[in-house]
Amino acid sequence: MPITPTPKESTKMTMDFQTSIRTCLLQKYATFQGRASRSEYWWFFLAFIIGGLITQLIWWVLYLVYILAVICPMLAAGYRRLQDTGRQGWYIFIPFGLSLITTLLTPTMPDPDAMATGQMPNMGNMALLSVVGIVQIIVSLLFLWWLTRPSEPETNAYGPPPAQNA
Repeated sequence: MPITPTPKESTKMTMDFQTSIRTCLLQKYATFQGRASRSEYWWFFLAFIIGGLITQLIWWVLYLVYILAVICPMLAAGYRRLQDTGRQGWYIFIPFGLSLITTLLTPTMPDPDAMATGQMPNMGNMALLSVVGIVQIIVSLLFLWWLTRPSEPETNAYGPPPAQNA
């Protein structure tokens, strides 16, 4: 005897791994409006990480191309995920911006000859990098909390719940 889902269960949307990738890469590549369920975002996030690890092991140029190709849908999925929790989507650009700042402030390693003469990296940049790093950790934990929150069950300012969009 088949079990029929209750109305509450049938409106709940969960995506599998393949559906999430298909949705984020093909259907909503640069869609920054609407909402994304937790499963849509986190399955795509997992695919993003796995793809990054694999391409980085193969060749650094392939990794760079991969990141440039997938950064837009990753930001879009995060944007929609924040909107699904009732927060403004543009907040997703805060940790992205902090990562860029950290990358730009990271000093280059001095050559061995300069180190032998006692020449060290600019310590002012190191102090600033430390402060930005601590801020980045705090912001990352906050965003981890926000992105794992349940969806707002009713229609919010950003549209109906993802289950009603399917």
